[in-house]
Amino acid sequence: MLKALKNALLSFLMLGAVCGVLYPVLVTVAAQYWFPEQANGSLVYRNGVPVGSALIAQDWSEARYFHGRPSASPGGPNNAMVSGGSNEGPASVWLLEKVQERAADQRRDNPGAKGPVPQDLVTASGSGLDPHITVEAALWQVQRVARARRVPPAKIRRLVKDCTEKPLLHFLGEKRVNVLRINLELDRLYPAAEPARGKAARGRTKRGAARR
Repeated sequence: MLKALKNALLSFLMLGAVCGVLYPVLVTVAAQYWFPEQANGSLVYRNGVPVGSALIAQDWSEARYFHGRPSASPGGPNNAMVSGGSNEGPASVWLLEKVQERAADQRRDNPGAKGPVPQDLVTASGSGLDPHITVEAALWQVQRVARARRVPPAKIRRLVKDCTEKPLLHFLGEKRVNVLRINLELDRLYPAAEPARGKAARGRTKRGAARR
């Protein structure tokens, strides 16, 4: 019996050392060496100061910025502490009305845009934290951003092309645009006048973006 207890204790200590110490240390060191940006939260910096993460969406509502997807986080739009969606299905009357409301808001805010409103601008992601929009959604907003920045639309379209991220391994997923990164590039390349007093420089929560 004592021998069995001894073997069990040794096994426990060995597994504790391997799984609780060696493995976490190995993974941490490997991540910091090969993937330091991802391991540290994919933070995005401006003038040496972190302004957000490339993995978590922020709210943008000013005309001079590209807008991201609506958020349905139960803890509030783009709340990383309580992420999630509304779980409304395609037969939901509420969802249909919400999509129509968002489409009308997009039409009002983008009077120069042509074609149908891109789907990702009127529907929320399952996580409520999607930091990307499709290339089509970015191009659809070019006229508004160009007008607010007072630059030719061709330059904004060029910026969208330059900020387009390719699919993983060039075939997994779709091309996409990170909203935070392209908006920081806008401020760097085409500075616009600061918003009126009382408005946040990085956008405010959009009205009605509470659920998917």
